[in-house]
Amino acid sequence: MSKCIIDLAKDFHQEPYGRYRADGDGSAEAFRDERLIPAIGEHDQVVVDLGGYNYYGSSFLEEVFGGLAREYIALACGKADMTMAM
Repeated sequence: MSKCIIDLAKDFHQEPYGRYRADGDGSAEAFRDERLIPAIGEHDQVVVDLGGYNYYGSSFLEEVFGGLAREYIALACGKADMTMAM
């Protein structure tokens, strides 16, 4: 079993912020799509270490983990593209 530990502040961005890519290079979408999803595809276990930075915004965390859950639910339901209705 392979395990991957991603230290978010060290391995991705020193000050992660924002929900969308338009918010900058430290955005949740960038982290999820460029680091987290590839790690999940390559390893049996992935740990995201949130230490090293104390000011994660709720929108950043929701997009990383909530967005990941929405993508996997969509894939499990056979929907390649799922849009949230507000």
